[in-house]
Amino acid sequence: MYDVIIIGAGSSGSVLANRLSEDPNRTVLLIEAGPDYVEPKTLPFELINSHRNALKDHDWGLDYAPTQSQQSKLPRGKVTGGSSAVNTTIALRGLPEDYNAWAQAGNPGWEWESVLPHFKRLERDLDYGDNDDHGDAGPISIRRYPKSEMTEVHQAFLADADTLGYPECHDANAPQSTGAGPQPMNKLGRLRISCAIGYLAPARFRPNLTVLASTSVSRLLFEKKRCIGAEITSNEGTLRQVFAKLNIVSAGALLTPTLLMRSGLGPPDMLNAFGIETIESEPFVGQNLCDHPAISVVCLAKPGCNIDHDAPIIQTILRYTTERAEHRNNMQIEQLSYAGAPTGPARFAIAACLEYQYGRGSLQLTGPHAKDLPLISNHFCEDQRDLRALVEGLKDTLAFTQQPALRGMIDSISFPDPNRGSKDSDLAGLIQRFAGSGYHPCGTVKMGPKEDPSAVVGSSGELHRCDGLVVADASIMPQVPRANTNLTAIMIGEKISQDINRHPSHFGL
Repeated sequence: MYDVIIIGAGSSGSVLANRLSEDPNRTVLLIEAGPDYVEPKTLPFELINSHRNALKDHDWGLDYAPTQSQQSKLPRGKVTGGSSAVNTTIALRGLPEDYNAWAQAGNPGWEWESVLPHFKRLERDLDYGDNDDHGDAGPISIRRYPKSEMTEVHQAFLADADTLGYPECHDANAPQSTGAGPQPMNKLGRLRISCAIGYLAPARFRPNLTVLASTSVSRLLFEKKRCIGAEITSNEGTLRQVFAKLNIVSAGALLTPTLLMRSGLGPPDMLNAFGIETIESEPFVGQNLCDHPAISVVCLAKPGCNIDHDAPIIQTILRYTTERAEHRNNMQIEQLSYAGAPTGPARFAIAACLEYQYGRGSLQLTGPHAKDLPLISNHFCEDQRDLRALVEGLKDTLAFTQQPALRGMIDSISFPDPNRGSKDSDLAGLIQRFAGSGYHPCGTVKMGPKEDPSAVVGSSGELHRCDGLVVADASIMPQVPRANTNLTAIMIGEKISQDINRHPSHFGL
């Protein structure tokens, strides 16, 4: 019997494990399906190497359908630290307007002025730590590449952004920032500062915190409509039950709703189809899937252009507002240092990524067991507002290939084929076929007031219709922020852990 069980040691779960175990009288169990590397010398190089995503040995193996015409891999981290341990280490906040919209939708405490202290608490900004909008003592170190450390293509990208008239942006995390500049990143050299390193490592030797890795959660356990614990299985196949006063699911936007549905919280027809008893009808669990649809321009480099697959894949960013857009900074353009296989032709890419998304996807169960991964359908750019905006973003991305610095490095464009047409209708057709994920899924256990029929949890992640259960991860975001989502997921862990620590009796502690 524990005071708190946390399921998932990812970006939010590691934060919760650290903050909730600060009380020495509170026992905390952290359960992770992937492995845990306690000693620094045992940490695999792919988890250290922030220059590229770790896609091989620590991945869930999820597939998804970004559009109706394709099926692709959707990498997610299966290891302590979760996706923060395998990602590209982009450390962007959303815009103040993102969080103000969450609050205006009936989620008090999520407006910008309330979440900013949590963003400051999580970061150790090595460039702007003395700024009022930044923190200088948090667990997650953040820095930006100076131009002297940037690869040739990233220097060219910034030069061409200036030629195209985009403003220079030194700090993309400043609240009102826009324009082109260095990408803020949670890395020191090659070392990826994951939540396993920043949050879990300092807490793991507390006697009141137990980390149970390589352990899957079959289902949550209930007495009537109160969650009392979880049924878990080790890698060796040992099945047992663990119990707690408060149970927190932080398995991520794809696996949290899957676990809830597998446990009897979901659409009754879907649950009945797999022989799962309905604990509470929750038809919107797995709905409201948000993400950032993206499409890349792939360029064949001229002979002599140095394309290094061992270089950092990301160093720069452009955030701006497309023509006729209703919302500020609705688009990102990112330069990629390389594309394709190291053994193939020398290529690099420039990606357009839609940041303000109207469309919604969903996920469904494929079976009643922990090994049954969800069916994920994004429906990218089926909403015409998204399609129009990404067409503009793709045109703006193509404009970079015609500017002096990058044009001097490009032999030809591999995708999209210039011979296939460049009219808006041509580009829209390409997007509807080939748009992919920016790998920022969220929103599948939507946060909102109880009066909102699509809201599953309240403003502290507590389920509206079940007791003893909290969700704290990217799944509760009502709308995807206009930024890569890792920092927001960490902020969610900080915010909800503070809610629990300040009002323990409200959560049954």
